[in-house]
Amino acid sequence: MSKLRVHCFSVSFDGYSAGPDQDLANPVGVGGLPVFGWQFATRAHHQMHGNEGGETGLDNDMVMRGFEGIGAWILGRNMFGPVRGPWPDDSWKGWWGDNPAYHVPVFVLTHHARAPIVMHGGTTFYFVIEGIHAALERAKEAANGKDVRLGGGVSTMKQYLRAGLVDDMHFVLSPALIGSGERLFDDLNLPGLGYELKSHFSSPGATHVMVGRRK
Repeated sequence: MSKLRVHCFSVSFDGYSAGPDQDLANPVGVGGLPVFGWQFATRAHHQMHGNEGGETGLDNDMVMRGFEGIGAWILGRNMFGPVRGPWPDDSWKGWWGDNPAYHVPVFVLTHHARAPIVMHGGTTFYFVIEGIHAALERAKEAANGKDVRLGGGVSTMKQYLRAGLVDDMHFVLSPALIGSGERLFDDLNLPGLGYELKSHFSSPGATHVMVGRRK
């Protein structure tokens, strides 16, 4: 059965997964980039952006694992871009250029309808206004037996966790301090929602924590 999975969801040492005041110049909020420094250093991340180099090892393996067996993604609207409110036009097509790294259907949660956007490399963005359950249903259908990856951001993660819809999670504790922004765990009781710690292991750049449903 298709699962809803979370991978590489980074959290700073002081508990933030994004900085404040997202805009075009600050895709993950002001001061938020260091939270993802462990990922930016990997060979997998370099290759996604058409570059050579990058580090191998545990962090790289974890980035690559997050794409294995994935047939569709779900994103919150802020993960797709900085535009708020009704779409002013069709010019914004995501942060990632003409060939995003997804290469599968991506379902974007929004309150404002928009026609699908077909990109190069197999990515098509679909905009879902009917809520999280409808997005998951459509994503699982599109995944055709493969798993669905939940990309975030924080608000979207909270909605799916509170609804008990997430099966497996990979969190990354990053050695960074942001000071303000969006926090995932402040008002979430993961044990109360039926989740437990499965394993944890560290690299020189981060600590990886695996969480899943309690058996």
